[in-house]
Amino acid sequence: MNWMLRRPSLLFGLLSLSVIALSGCGKSETASDGTARSHAVTNVDNSHGGWWCVEHGVPEEDCALCDKSLVVKFKEAGDWCEEHKRPESQCFICSPKRFDKFAATYEAKTGHKPPQPE
Repeated sequence: MNWMLRRPSLLFGLLSLSVIALSGCGKSETASDGTARSHAVTNVDNSHGGWWCVEHGVPEEDCALCDKSLVVKFKEAGDWCEEHKRPESQCFICSPKRFDKFAATYEAKTGHKPPQPE
């Protein structure tokens, strides 16, 4: 313990490293079921250049669950599932078959099947 009092900069460095190591990404969002989901640890390869929302199974630019500013556009177009609070065209809860259209887009771009949305 005496070494800590004599070397406060070393103690500060160790504490800083501990905080960084334990903090991780920490980015989370609330899912439609009200549970928090973390992006800190995942088994899915997210390296698609930021164009694909792995969590929701649609292109990022069309993901109204991540980008709330898109909600108005989908509602005005009559494309809204009120029960699940997402675009009807992206409501894989009501109709899992709707994912096929987005999967085809993913496959055309990457040459392999997309990860299943969470």
